[in-house]
Amino acid sequence: MKMSDGHAVLQVGVPELEDWIVARTRHYDARYLSSDPRFRHAHITVLAPLQRGEFDLAAMARIAASTAPFDFALRDLAVFANGCIHLPPFPDAPFRELTRRAWAAHPTAVPNGAPDPAPHLTVDMIGPAVTLASTRALLDDVIPVVCRARALELVWYQAGNCHLLERWQMESKQLH
Repeated sequence: MKMSDGHAVLQVGVPELEDWIVARTRHYDARYLSSDPRFRHAHITVLAPLQRGEFDLAAMARIAASTAPFDFALRDLAVFANGCIHLPPFPDAPFRELTRRAWAAHPTAVPNGAPDPAPHLTVDMIGPAVTLASTRALLDDVIPVVCRARALELVWYQAGNCHLLERWQMESKQLH
């Protein structure tokens, strides 16, 4: 299956930056704007890409049920070597643990950034009209922001077909 056929993402939604990310998505490619009101465009990826038939919904539900909601801050911009401008969460340990657990439950998935995926919220890409400084200026009234991770979301990304597949509240129930 080609990536243009779509893929799933296990993510933590970041509603605090939803309006900003929707505006950037509209600017770059409105085909990736979802009409599903439950879909979070602003997110921190836990595990992606996942293809249909490659994900275990029960395992994802167990991970969410055994994870307590947690706070994190988005305050500093950074740039990956490929030019991706992003906001790393602080602390990032809870996201790294979610990724570790999700990847262990889906060993055939190869997450973006493997072997050590870095948790982040993508905000832009370096380009002819985009720099770290210009993005920082655009985000000046938005960050820093304190957020709360409350749920794991499984979403489908495909041009013209972005939607929520499933959402599980984080509950921190001890599972035996």
